[in-house]
Amino acid sequence: MKSSRVAARLTGVVMAALVGGGLAAVVTAPAAGAAVRTPAAKPVATTVVTKAAAASCATGKYQKNVEWWLNKIGGYGKLSYDGKQSPSDCAAIKKFQQRFGIQPAQGLAGPTTFDVAKRLGSTNVAACKPKKSGYTFCVDLTQQTSWIMKNGKKFTNPTVVRTGMKNYRTPSGTYKINKRTKKEWSDPYEVWLPYWQRFQGGKGFHQTTTYIHDKWRGSHGCVNLLPQDAKAYWNVGKIGMTVKLFGRRPGT
Repeated sequence: MKSSRVAARLTGVVMAALVGGGLAAVVTAPAAGAAVRTPAAKPVATTVVTKAAAASCATGKYQKNVEWWLNKIGGYGKLSYDGKQSPSDCAAIKKFQQRFGIQPAQGLAGPTTFDVAKRLGSTNVAACKPKKSGYTFCVDLTQQTSWIMKNGKKFTNPTVVRTGMKNYRTPSGTYKINKRTKKEWSDPYEVWLPYWQRFQGGKGFHQTTTYIHDKWRGSHGCVNLLPQDAKAYWNVGKIGMTVKLFGRRPGT
């Protein structure tokens, strides 16, 4: 009889400890005559650590800069702008990284995330000076960004692009889409170009064939787009639509 009372007391202590620790655990009283076993301490501690680690991510060198630019761009939630990582900041940065193909998308505010956020946030969509009617595909060669305007107003938000490298500079100017192929073969470079929309000579929009954020890379004059953007541009584009490129890619 005495041992049953001790077991009951031990069960109550274990239940209180689990509830006090904030763990989502339920301890039921043992059946009559059943042996009472207290939960092992090691698995409980592991659960707590795992949950805490999953709640946030590492703080990068450009945390405060990225917080500022993402708040300016909008659409990723309100970031704290204090240079300190938080679960909400982490989620916002991950969402931004996933949208623009930044790898790894782990919420760390590194140089690539900062560079992309700054370029997008610095883009002036009105500088494209689009047509007052119809669609205009805009490319800011200086910021390495692009967007679409309809009837003089922003139709898509700016996204990242990669244009011609040194000796293959993508020229500024106003052109028209003159050829569209969902999958174009490039004879000179022996590679498929998905969602091809040509606007000048052998130059056009197409899905990137390499990691778009390698700063040392460049195209041979084309405007490289992330897969989802290349598809979106293809779905809007038609023969005869206007393409405006302005500025100049740094280093070309």
